[in-house]
This record gives sequence, C-alpha cells and structure tokens, in this order.
Amino acid sequence: MGYGLLKAAGVLIGAGLLGIGGWSFATGWHPAQSQYPLQGIDLNENPGDIEWGTVRARGADFAYLVATSGADRRDPGFEANWAALPDAGLRRGAVHLYSLCQLAADQANAFNTFVPRTADALPAAIDIGFHDDCTARPDRDVLIGELRTFIRMVESHTRKPVLLRLTKAVDAEYQVSAAIDRPVWAIANLFPPAYAAHPWRMWRASDIRRIDGIEGPVNWNVVAP
Repeated sequence: MGYGLLKAAGVLIGAGLLGIGGWSFATGWHPAQSQYPLQGIDLNENPGDIEWGTVRARGADFAYLVATSGADRRDPGFEANWAALPDAGLRRGAVHLYSLCQLAADQANAFNTFVPRTADALPAAIDIGFHDDCTARPDRDVLIGELRTFIRMVESHTRKPVLLRLTKAVDAEYQVSAAIDRPVWAIANLFPPAYAAHPWRMWRASDIRRIDGIEGPVNWNVVAP
C-alpha cells in the first residue's frame, strides 16, 4: 500500500474513532448534578420492561410515565410501572399526550378515570405538541380555551397545578406559555431552552441518553434549581 493510501486510511480510521467517541459522549451526557441536583427520566408510550432499581442507581430521582393519549388511548404499561416506582425509591408523575383533534373535556375525563390521585405523585404533565396522528390546527383562542378546560378538570382531580410540556413549534404558533400561567417543561437537546414566555421549571435535556435498566434511548430531564 502506497503512502497516500496509508494516509487516507489513517484519516478515515481517525474520523471513525472520533465519531464513535462523540456518539458515546452524547449518549452518556447529562447536565451536571452540581448545577441541577434533581434529575430524572420521562418515558414514551409502550416503553417495554424497565429495571427501576437500576434506573435509580444510575442517578434518576423521578420518572414521568405516559398514562393517556387523547380521549381513547391508555398506556398498557402505566399501571405496573406506576406501582413499581415508589419501591424503587423514585418519585412518579403522569403525562397526558394532548390531542388537538379531540375535546378537552373528553381527554380530561380519560386521564382522571385512569390516573389515581395519590399524595406522593408529582404534578401531572400535559404534553402539547404536533403529533403525527392529528393534523388539526385550531384557532389560538379555541385551543387556549380548551386547554384551560382540561387544566381545570385535571387539577380538580389531582389537586396540584399541572406542568405544561411544550414543544418549541407549538409554543411559537400558539404562545401557550404566555396565555396560561403554569410551570413549563421545555424540550431541547444539550442546550438550555429559552423559547417559552417565562423560565422553564423542567428541561428535557436529552432524548438520546443511554442508561442501564432501559432498552434504547431515554429522555433525560432536570429540574430548575
């Protein structure tokens, strides 16, 4: 092999190693514990089997679980995972995936029927984003009114203020955080987000982190100090 080919091979190998190292760093990264003492995970729908004791040992203080989606979907793993979290030493919270295609009252009834009111539960979270199974884009006044209905009904059930988990896209279009005075759960990989009308209370800092106890990538979050 000539010198030129050897040099090219060395460059490719070096680039590959850098790529592997960069990916390893990205999938292992989380914000510093010294800056954000409270950190935890949130799971997507149908997360599969979770080793909660291992998740706790890897630094998670809490876990948020999807309970309901729209007015007619219940996550099949929610009840078992909800029951397992306290024994593993993790605080627990429930998430509703809000549908722009269905009435807020129907969605709130679905959530309130499925999610028990427990004293140790973290505030319920409403995930408000543009989802593939719904192409509706209601007028802003209509959406804000519907969200207020949902919030009123769910807070009457849980007796705690809800969290608004807002994507940047939906908040840019509807300015939900400016209209509804509730704590914001913002989403942005690696860099703290600043798109909401007021400072975030919780930040999903990574959706690619890998930890023992969960198959595949995990959503990693921190609480504002």
